[in-house]
Order: sequence, then C-alpha cells, then structure tokens
Amino acid sequence: MYKVKLQTFEGPLDLLLFFIKRDELDIYDIPIAKITREFLQYIHLMSQLDLEVAGEFIVMAAELMQIKVKMLLPRVEGEETEEDPRADLVRRLLEYKRYKEVAEKYSQFEERARKLYYRRLFRSDPKFYVPEDETLRDVSLYDLAMSYLFAMKHRPRPVFHEVEVINVTVDEQMEYIDRFLESHRECTFRELIAEMTQKIRIVVTFVALLEMIKNKVVGVRQEEPYNDFWIYKLASKPMIAASVEG
Repeated sequence: MYKVKLQTFEGPLDLLLFFIKRDELDIYDIPIAKITREFLQYIHLMSQLDLEVAGEFIVMAAELMQIKVKMLLPRVEGEETEEDPRADLVRRLLEYKRYKEVAEKYSQFEERARKLYYRRLFRSDPKFYVPEDETLRDVSLYDLAMSYLFAMKHRPRPVFHEVEVINVTVDEQMEYIDRFLESHRECTFRELIAEMTQKIRIVVTFVALLEMIKNKVVGVRQEEPYNDFWIYKLASKPMIAASVEG
C-alpha cells in the first residue's frame, strides 16, 4: 500500500493556471493538446482515489476537447476569419489570474494584521482612568493617522534666515597681521582684532596666526595663564657667508 497526496485546486481554472505556471507556458498561446491531456489525467486520478469529481471539472474537460476539435478542423477558404477558439478561455484565465493575485495580496495583509495587537482594557488602570475623560481610550490606526494629520497642519512655520557669505581667506589675514606688526612691532591678540566686528574674520585671523607661528614668522608669549597673549615678529636669520681662503 502507498499513499498519494493530491494537490487540491479551487476550480478548473485554478488547475489550468497551475499547469501553465508549472510548465512556463505562454498564457496567450496555450497548447490545448498538452493541457487537455494533463487535465484528463488529473480527473482520472481523482476518480481512482475515490474522490468526488466536481461537475465544473467535467464541464471544463468537455470545453477543452471542444476547443481541440475546433482547432483540428480545416479552415474553408473564403470564409471570414474566425476568432481563435482559445480566446474565450484565455480571457477567463486572465481574469481569474487577476482575482487570484488580488486575493493573495489581501491574504498577506490579513497575515500581517494578525501580528498587530492594540492595547485595550484601559479600565484596569484605576489610578489614571476616568470614565468621563476621553483622553484615555482605545486608539486605532485611524486615530493615529488623524493625530498625525492635525500635527502636520498645525506645525510651526519654519524660520528662514539669510546667511551672509564673507570672503575672507587665511592668506589675506596673514598679510594683515604682517602689516599690523610692521607698524606696532608687537601687540596683543585683542589689539589685533579690536576693529573686527565679524566673528568669522576673527576665527580666520586666529588660524592665520597659527600658520605664521608654524612657519616661524611670528612668535607669541603669555604672561599669565588663560589670559591675553602678546604677538611679535621674529627677526629673520642673517645669512652666513662662507669665506674662501685664496
């Protein structure tokens, strides 16, 4: 003894779609002979397993054989070109396929919705729940969507402000420091930036000062920690001429 598990189908169109998908057939060019043979084998297998064969399967088998006969009949010259005998079956299969795909999509939605659980039983919170108060109640997805819509409509308007671009470079401020030290010999950093009103220019000036310290063009000293510092220009090193004895 052996057991045979027969796949169940919702109807004859479902079975035909199974054959088309399994064998990767073109639904617009159905090989009627192949489909009819496999359809009859399925009905025969159902009969052998003592399963009740639905009348719609028998009707579909008869329709497939009728289409096959029409396709075998020779065409008479001079007669108007008739529609492909498979056309009506193709239309029904396409319509059924669309409904089946939509049904599968809704089944996915249903499966996803089963995994969502909403908090309920607010009455079990006696410390916070007030029967006359509508603040605490069952909140649905629609309530959340309406709350989001209300928040978006009443959100504060964005504040815009203009940003002024200041064309100041490190090289320009290095030249500024060099000229300033030529007339002052030495100065404090506060004296250097005393006439500057823009923060970005002060920052760029400080960066330029660091670059000049790195290149040993200027030096700095500080008398007290965390206080202002003095800036002075370093003397250039004298050139040492090599004497050559004659």
